[in-house]
Amino acid sequence: MTTSLKIDFVSDVVCPWCAVGLASLEQALDRIQGEITADVHFQPFELNPQMAPEGEDVGEHLARKYGSTPEQMAQNREAIRQRGEDVGFMFRMDKRDRIYNTFDAHRLLHWAGVEGKQAALKRALLGAYFTDGQNVSSHDVLVAAAESVGLDGLEARAVLASDRYAKEVRQHEQFYQAQGIHSVPSVIVNDRYLIQGGQPPEVFEQTLRRIAAEG
Repeated sequence: MTTSLKIDFVSDVVCPWCAVGLASLEQALDRIQGEITADVHFQPFELNPQMAPEGEDVGEHLARKYGSTPEQMAQNREAIRQRGEDVGFMFRMDKRDRIYNTFDAHRLLHWAGVEGKQAALKRALLGAYFTDGQNVSSHDVLVAAAESVGLDGLEARAVLASDRYAKEVRQHEQFYQAQGIHSVPSVIVNDRYLIQGGQPPEVFEQTLRRIAAEG
């Protein structure tokens, strides 16, 4: 008999630890396949909701927001690259020179959820930004990502050209902020249990097994 869990993965597509956390979670779910099933929903969180569409230089952004020195940034980049490699996600830090507004990406992810392709689009967008260094605020990039996972490109462009799902994304963002979610990734299981950060697969596996055992 399998146990079913509901998982809300609160994250942003320009958050490197979200890419690590998702890859770790998916590895954990592979390990418990046949014992535990999970219904995963990707929930929106914007690291920089006031970011202009043209984005900002990553180095300047991190220095301004966190006070990071170039040496600290280099150390963090290498730590993230290594953690990504450990879970099979490729970070190409040399290609990621800007950070972008992600509101339209979240609107498209909401639509992809309606179409049953949310997880695939999430992975495609993380790869587009962190591996390929693409501008994930660009409608052309977003449409290409949608098409790459089998979504209709014309419909994707129509969603982006409108304000469709803007209200829903805002409501979801506000809901999770009201629940105390102020950093990502935040993985919420069965609306009760919180796993914070880009944890290793072993941590996700152990925690999901414990939650399933508790019923």
